Amino acid sequence: MELLLWIIGFSLLGGIASVVLASSFLLLSENSRTVIVPHLVSFAVGALLGASFLGLLPHALEHEFPVDAHQIGLTLLLGLLTFFLLEKLVLWRHCHHDHCDAHLPEDAHQHTHNRNQAAGTLILVGDTIHNFVDGILIAAAFMTDIHLGIVTALAIAAHEIPQELGDFVILLHSGFNRKKALIYNILSSLGTVVGALLAYFALSDMQHVLPYILVIAASSFIYVAVADLIPGLHTKVKPSETLQQIILIAAGTLFIFIAHSTLH
Repeated sequence: MELLLWIIGFSLLGGIASVVLASSFLLLSENSRTVIVPHLVSFAVGALLGASFLGLLPHALEHEFPVDAHQIGLTLLLGLLTFFLLEKLVLWRHCHHDHCDAHLPEDAHQHTHNRNQAAGTLILVGDTIHNFVDGILIAAAFMTDIHLGIVTALAIAAHEIPQELGDFVILLHSGFNRKKALIYNILSSLGTVVGALLAYFALSDMQHVLPYILVIAASSFIYVAVADLIPGLHTKVKPSETLQQIILIAAGTLFIFIAHSTLH
Protein backbone atom coordinates (compact mmCIF):
# COMPACT_ATOMS: atom_id res chain seq x y z
CA MET A 1 0.00 0.00 0.00
CA GLU A 2 2.88 2.39 0.81
CA LEU A 3 4.39 1.81 -2.64
CA LEU A 4 1.03 2.53 -4.27
CA LEU A 5 0.81 5.84 -2.40
CA TRP A 6 4.30 6.77 -3.60
CA ILE A 7 3.26 5.99 -7.18
CA ILE A 8 0.03 7.99 -6.96
CA GLY A 9 1.73 10.95 -5.29
CA PHE A 10 4.54 11.27 -7.82
CA SER A 11 2.20 10.58 -10.73
CA LEU A 12 0.25 13.62 -9.59
CA LEU A 13 3.53 15.55 -9.42
CA GLY A 14 4.41 14.58 -12.97
CA GLY A 15 0.89 15.38 -14.17
CA ILE A 16 -1.28 17.92 -12.40
CA ALA A 17 1.54 19.79 -10.63
CA SER A 18 3.31 20.31 -13.96
CA VAL A 19 0.12 21.67 -15.52
CA VAL A 20 -0.45 24.10 -12.65
CA LEU A 21 3.16 25.33 -12.75
CA ALA A 22 3.03 25.69 -16.53
CA SER A 23 -0.23 27.65 -16.34
CA SER A 24 1.39 30.10 -13.91
CA PHE A 25 3.87 31.08 -16.62
CA LEU A 26 0.95 32.36 -18.70
CA LEU A 27 0.69 35.22 -16.20
CA LEU A 28 4.04 36.45 -17.47
CA SER A 29 4.41 38.63 -20.53
CA GLU A 30 5.14 37.01 -23.86
CA ASN A 31 8.65 38.48 -23.82
CA SER A 32 9.30 36.94 -20.39
CA ARG A 33 8.05 33.54 -21.56
CA THR A 34 10.29 33.80 -24.63
CA VAL A 35 13.28 34.21 -22.31
CA ILE A 36 12.31 31.63 -19.67
CA VAL A 37 11.03 28.70 -21.75
CA PRO A 38 14.33 27.99 -23.60
CA HIS A 39 16.07 27.88 -20.20
CA LEU A 40 13.48 25.37 -18.95
CA VAL A 41 13.97 23.29 -22.09
CA SER A 42 17.76 23.22 -21.64
CA PHE A 43 17.36 22.11 -18.03
CA ALA A 44 14.85 19.44 -19.13
CA VAL A 45 17.34 18.05 -21.66
CA GLY A 46 19.86 17.47 -18.90
CA ALA A 47 17.26 15.98 -16.57
CA LEU A 48 15.94 13.55 -19.20
CA LEU A 49 19.40 12.40 -20.31
CA GLY A 50 20.58 12.15 -16.71
CA ALA A 51 17.58 10.04 -15.70
CA SER A 52 18.15 7.78 -18.72
CA PHE A 53 21.88 7.14 -18.46
CA LEU A 54 22.39 7.49 -14.70
CA GLY A 55 19.18 5.86 -13.49
CA LEU A 56 16.96 3.87 -15.84
CA LEU A 57 19.50 2.00 -17.97
CA PRO A 58 21.82 1.01 -15.07
CA HIS A 59 18.83 -0.26 -13.07
CA ALA A 60 17.58 -2.22 -16.08
CA LEU A 61 20.95 -3.97 -16.39
CA GLU A 62 21.26 -4.55 -12.64
CA HIS A 63 17.70 -5.82 -12.12
CA GLU A 64 17.19 -8.86 -9.88
CA PHE A 65 15.97 -10.81 -12.92
CA PRO A 66 18.87 -11.60 -15.29
CA VAL A 67 18.71 -9.68 -18.55
CA ASP A 68 20.75 -9.98 -21.70
CA ALA A 69 22.67 -6.81 -22.61
CA HIS A 70 21.98 -7.40 -26.31
CA GLN A 71 18.23 -7.61 -25.63
CA ILE A 72 18.46 -4.38 -23.64
CA GLY A 73 20.21 -2.70 -26.57
CA LEU A 74 17.63 -4.04 -29.03
CA THR A 75 14.78 -2.82 -26.81
CA LEU A 76 16.38 0.63 -26.63
CA LEU A 77 16.70 0.77 -30.42
CA LEU A 78 13.14 -0.42 -31.02
CA GLY A 79 11.91 2.10 -28.47
CA LEU A 80 13.61 4.97 -30.28
CA LEU A 81 12.18 3.86 -33.63
CA THR A 82 8.71 3.47 -32.10
CA PHE A 83 8.70 6.99 -30.70
CA PHE A 84 9.89 8.25 -34.09
CA LEU A 85 6.86 6.62 -35.72
CA LEU A 86 4.53 7.95 -33.02
CA GLU A 87 5.80 11.46 -33.61
CA LYS A 88 5.22 10.98 -37.32
CA LEU A 89 1.60 10.21 -36.43
CA VAL A 90 1.49 13.50 -34.46
CA LEU A 91 0.67 11.64 -31.27
CA TRP A 92 3.98 12.28 -29.56
CA ARG A 93 4.57 15.78 -30.82
CA HIS A 94 5.78 18.26 -28.18
CA CYS A 95 5.77 22.01 -28.58
CA HIS A 96 7.92 24.28 -26.47
CA HIS A 97 7.37 27.57 -28.25
CA ASP A 98 4.42 29.90 -28.73
CA HIS A 99 4.18 28.87 -32.39
CA CYS A 100 4.55 25.31 -33.60
CA ASP A 101 4.68 24.45 -37.30
CA ALA A 102 3.52 20.90 -36.65
CA HIS A 103 0.20 22.13 -35.30
CA LEU A 104 -0.21 25.53 -36.89
CA PRO A 105 0.22 25.28 -40.68
CA GLU A 106 0.81 28.45 -42.64
CA ASP A 107 -2.36 28.61 -44.73
CA ALA A 108 -5.25 30.90 -45.55
CA HIS A 109 -6.75 32.63 -42.50
CA GLN A 110 -10.02 30.68 -42.36
CA HIS A 111 -8.34 27.38 -43.12
CA THR A 112 -5.77 28.09 -40.43
CA HIS A 113 -8.53 28.90 -37.94
CA ASN A 114 -10.25 25.57 -38.63
CA ARG A 115 -6.99 23.67 -38.44
CA ASN A 116 -6.13 25.43 -35.17
CA GLN A 117 -9.36 24.19 -33.62
CA ALA A 118 -8.53 20.66 -34.72
CA ALA A 119 -4.98 21.10 -33.42
CA GLY A 120 -6.31 21.92 -29.95
CA THR A 121 -8.31 18.70 -29.86
CA LEU A 122 -5.39 16.70 -31.21
CA ILE A 123 -3.10 18.19 -28.57
CA LEU A 124 -5.44 17.01 -25.80
CA VAL A 125 -5.73 13.50 -27.25
CA GLY A 126 -1.99 13.20 -27.82
CA ASP A 127 -1.16 14.55 -24.36
CA THR A 128 -3.58 12.15 -22.68
CA ILE A 129 -1.89 9.21 -24.39
CA HIS A 130 1.53 10.65 -23.56
CA ASN A 131 0.56 11.16 -19.90
CA PHE A 132 -0.85 7.64 -19.73
CA VAL A 133 2.47 6.23 -20.93
CA ASP A 134 4.36 8.45 -18.47
CA GLY A 135 2.25 6.97 -15.67
CA ILE A 136 3.25 3.45 -16.74
CA LEU A 137 6.91 4.45 -16.75
CA ILE A 138 6.68 6.05 -13.30
CA ALA A 139 4.98 2.96 -11.84
CA ALA A 140 7.54 0.63 -13.40
CA ALA A 141 10.40 2.72 -12.00
CA PHE A 142 8.89 2.74 -8.48
CA MET A 143 8.28 -1.01 -8.61
CA THR A 144 11.97 -1.46 -9.38
CA ASP A 145 13.26 0.96 -6.75
CA ILE A 146 11.56 3.82 -4.89
CA HIS A 147 14.56 6.08 -5.41
CA LEU A 148 14.54 5.39 -9.15
CA GLY A 149 10.82 6.16 -9.20
CA ILE A 150 11.40 9.56 -7.61
CA VAL A 151 14.19 10.41 -10.05
CA THR A 152 12.05 9.30 -13.00
CA ALA A 153 9.07 11.36 -11.83
CA LEU A 154 11.29 14.43 -11.33
CA ALA A 155 12.70 14.08 -14.85
CA ILE A 156 9.19 13.77 -16.28
CA ALA A 157 8.05 16.84 -14.32
CA ALA A 158 11.04 18.85 -15.58
CA HIS A 159 10.08 17.98 -19.15
CA GLU A 160 6.33 18.42 -18.70
CA ILE A 161 6.46 22.04 -17.53
CA PRO A 162 7.78 23.56 -20.81
CA GLN A 163 5.68 21.09 -22.83
CA GLU A 164 2.48 21.99 -21.00
CA LEU A 165 3.24 25.68 -21.40
CA GLY A 166 3.51 25.16 -25.15
CA ASP A 167 0.27 23.18 -25.13
CA PHE A 168 -1.49 25.95 -23.22
CA VAL A 169 -0.49 28.45 -25.88
CA ILE A 170 -1.72 26.16 -28.66
CA LEU A 171 -5.07 25.67 -26.91
CA LEU A 172 -5.45 29.43 -26.53
CA HIS A 173 -4.69 29.86 -30.25
CA SER A 174 -7.30 27.16 -30.92
CA GLY A 175 -10.07 29.19 -29.31
CA PHE A 176 -10.03 27.87 -25.73
CA ASN A 177 -10.24 30.46 -22.98
CA ARG A 178 -7.74 30.26 -20.10
CA LYS A 179 -10.16 28.51 -17.74
CA LYS A 180 -11.11 25.82 -20.26
CA ALA A 181 -7.48 25.32 -21.29
CA LEU A 182 -6.52 24.77 -17.65
CA ILE A 183 -9.43 22.39 -16.94
CA TYR A 184 -8.85 20.29 -20.06
CA ASN A 185 -5.12 20.13 -19.41
CA ILE A 186 -5.72 18.96 -15.82
CA LEU A 187 -8.14 16.29 -17.05
CA SER A 188 -5.56 15.20 -19.62
CA SER A 189 -2.87 15.05 -16.92
CA LEU A 190 -4.95 12.53 -14.97
CA GLY A 191 -3.90 10.06 -17.65
CA THR A 192 -0.62 9.82 -15.73
CA VAL A 193 -2.39 8.53 -12.62
CA VAL A 194 -4.57 6.13 -14.64
CA GLY A 195 -1.53 4.71 -16.43
CA ALA A 196 0.36 4.36 -13.15
CA LEU A 197 -2.50 2.55 -11.41
CA LEU A 198 -3.06 0.13 -14.29
CA ALA A 199 0.67 -0.57 -14.51
CA TYR A 200 0.94 -1.15 -10.76
CA PHE A 201 -1.71 -3.85 -10.77
CA ALA A 202 -0.71 -5.33 -14.14
CA LEU A 203 3.02 -5.53 -13.38
CA SER A 204 2.76 -6.86 -9.83
CA ASP A 205 3.08 -10.42 -11.12
CA MET A 206 5.28 -9.56 -14.10
CA GLN A 207 8.52 -8.47 -12.45
CA HIS A 208 10.57 -10.06 -15.22
CA VAL A 209 9.37 -7.46 -17.77
CA LEU A 210 10.26 -4.46 -15.61
CA PRO A 211 13.84 -4.10 -16.95
CA TYR A 212 12.50 -3.77 -20.48
CA ILE A 213 9.91 -1.18 -19.46
CA LEU A 214 12.72 0.80 -17.83
CA VAL A 215 14.61 0.67 -21.14
CA ILE A 216 11.50 1.85 -23.00
CA ALA A 217 11.29 4.71 -20.51
CA ALA A 218 14.94 5.54 -21.23
CA SER A 219 14.33 5.43 -24.99
CA SER A 220 11.39 7.80 -24.53
CA PHE A 221 13.49 10.27 -22.54
CA ILE A 222 16.43 10.05 -24.95
CA TYR A 223 14.21 10.52 -28.00
CA VAL A 224 12.41 13.53 -26.55
CA ALA A 225 15.69 15.14 -25.48
CA VAL A 226 17.66 14.48 -28.68
CA ALA A 227 15.00 14.61 -31.40
CA ASP A 228 12.57 17.13 -29.95
CA LEU A 229 14.23 19.48 -27.48
CA ILE A 230 17.83 19.82 -28.66
CA PRO A 231 16.97 20.90 -32.26
CA GLY A 232 15.05 23.84 -30.80
CA LEU A 233 18.14 24.87 -28.86
CA HIS A 234 20.13 25.10 -32.09
CA THR A 235 18.15 28.18 -33.09
CA LYS A 236 20.29 30.02 -30.53
CA VAL A 237 23.77 30.27 -32.04
CA LYS A 238 25.48 33.08 -30.11
CA PRO A 239 28.40 31.87 -27.96
CA SER A 240 26.80 33.35 -24.82
CA GLU A 241 23.51 31.56 -25.56
CA THR A 242 25.31 28.28 -26.23
CA LEU A 243 27.20 28.63 -22.95
CA GLN A 244 23.93 29.19 -21.09
CA GLN A 245 22.47 26.08 -22.70
CA ILE A 246 25.47 23.97 -21.75
CA ILE A 247 25.35 25.21 -18.16
CA LEU A 248 21.60 24.52 -17.86
CA ILE A 249 21.90 21.06 -19.46
CA ALA A 250 24.71 20.28 -17.03
CA ALA A 251 22.54 21.64 -14.18
CA GLY A 252 19.67 19.34 -15.19
CA THR A 253 22.00 16.34 -15.28
CA LEU A 254 23.59 17.33 -11.97
CA PHE A 255 20.14 17.72 -10.43
CA ILE A 256 19.29 14.11 -11.33
CA PHE A 257 22.73 12.88 -10.22
CA ILE A 258 22.44 14.57 -6.82
CA ALA A 259 18.84 13.42 -6.36
CA HIS A 260 19.79 9.84 -7.25
CA SER A 261 22.91 9.84 -5.06
CA THR A 262 21.22 11.52 -2.10
CA LEU A 263 18.22 9.20 -2.16
CA HIS A 264 20.51 6.18 -2.20
